[in-house]
Amino acid sequence: MYGRVIGVGTTGAGGATLAATGLWINSMAMVVAATTLVAAGVAVFKLAPRRR
Repeated sequence: MYGRVIGVGTTGAGGATLAATGLWINSMAMVVAATTLVAAGVAVFKLAPRRR
């Protein structure tokens, strides 16, 4: 009984830490990807010949 509770508690804490780390890495990756996409979009917009 106690073993099960301790196991669940440890798994919960470890899982929460892993999830938080994964979310942080994912958010960083999303920021990097968004910045890259914006930079690429601006470059394409600036370099593309204007159609009039």
